Amino acid sequence: MKNIVLLRHAKSSWKDASLDDSDRPLNKRGKLDSRKMADRFCKRGIIIDLIISSTSKRTMDTIKIFIKSFDYKPKIIFDDSLYLADKEQILKVLTSLDEQYKNVMIVGHNPGITNTANLLSEFSIENIPTTGIIGFLYEGNWKDIKEKKCTFLFFDYPKKKDSII
Repeated sequence: MKNIVLLRHAKSSWKDASLDDSDRPLNKRGKLDSRKMADRFCKRGIIIDLIISSTSKRTMDTIKIFIKSFDYKPKIIFDDSLYLADKEQILKVLTSLDEQYKNVMIVGHNPGITNTANLLSEFSIENIPTTGIIGFLYEGNWKDIKEKKCTFLFFDYPKKKDSII
């Protein structure tokens, strides 16, 4: 059994219009939401082996806050191909994973994160908001992941009221 967790980066700042899109940091709400969602995610008891993230500043900042809530240190890979990646690219990353990893978190951007969530299982979602997190169970080898072959586990986001398990 494997867990796939998709995390959309937290809310970013548009304060400095001169910054490239990939260089935008989190804003105050993004930082607060990241702490809240990291704490809620930890209560689920899923121990992430590997985090693969886009190389944008906002995804890296989101991860830094998340791992502060973890009482373990997952391996982290920053992958340029996940910056604004579509569902096909995210699926390509998943199918290339080493079998040693059982619980993987992909951190990225919309619309790719939402579209990947809709690709993986029968569960359908219109939009994963910033700092939204969705989990799936997968039985099989990473290289064999195909459309609708995962089981939906949970969907949580900062404004959701009944978020924990």
